[in-house]
Amino acid sequence: MALDQISWDYFRTFLAVLETGSLSAAARSLGLTQPTAGRHIEALERAFGAPLFLRTQQGLLPTEKALAMQGHAKTMAAMSSALARIASGDMEEVRGTVRISASEVIAAETLPPILARLQEAHPDLEIELSASDLIEDLLQQEADIAIRMVRPTQSALVSRRIGFISLGFHAHRSYLDRHGMPQSLEELTKHRLIGFDRQLAYIRDLLKTRPHLADVTFDFRADSNLVQLAAIRAGLGIGMCQNAIGAREPDLVEILPGTLELALETFVVMHENLRTVPRFRTTFDALVAGLGDWIRTGGSKGSNNLPR
Repeated sequence: MALDQISWDYFRTFLAVLETGSLSAAARSLGLTQPTAGRHIEALERAFGAPLFLRTQQGLLPTEKALAMQGHAKTMAAMSSALARIASGDMEEVRGTVRISASEVIAAETLPPILARLQEAHPDLEIELSASDLIEDLLQQEADIAIRMVRPTQSALVSRRIGFISLGFHAHRSYLDRHGMPQSLEELTKHRLIGFDRQLAYIRDLLKTRPHLADVTFDFRADSNLVQLAAIRAGLGIGMCQNAIGAREPDLVEILPGTLELALETFVVMHENLRTVPRFRTTFDALVAGLGDWIRTGGSKGSNNLPR
């Protein structure tokens, strides 16, 4: 089979095998039979003239050829998904699918009530919410609209600056009952601290504004900010979360208020080609309004101390 005759379904199977490491798991995830998944991979190997996976006791390991194909196949997947969203919609009404990308905490803690109001107003609107602290590429249409904590720089993107979401160190009352309330930064460093295992770009930018926190040692580390928040709520230690979340939960107490506050500059962003499509424009405007309200009513607690 020539390359230009290969179905996109074969590349979808290829990506699933890369992710799962086995034909059976890939087949289950795609709703296929294992022999069908195997035929897809065999057809790709014949078309590319080389093996794509090595069969080992640990599963299917990708060859160099497969790894070289991975990025291009992911781009195809993003484009296929974007085309499906376009096909699902109406160019005159607020109808169809919109994919939103946001950080884990924003997606789980901030957006649900905003999106609930949006879908109540527009019941034919379908929302896909991608919760990830990685930045999805709007130019490659991995998402339609993104909420970002870094200023967008690409000229093809339309963005609206929302303002600053303030963060502070918080602990559950149960932890403070056991270990006491730190009264200084020196005392804070002697407590069990919750933080990140891997610095994301916006965390690095944030710490530049508070160099005295750059060398803090965390006793509980997680790449996921949502896991860190769960650990704070469980009384595991002292960690950083949005002041708005701390303010709405009586058992979360801010540590050294006004001393350790940090701020995330927040933007709503989409590709300029989407702004004339009703469902994208309506969703964009709803996110701008909803996040603006979130900041005004608590997301920027202590905002007099935040950068402008």
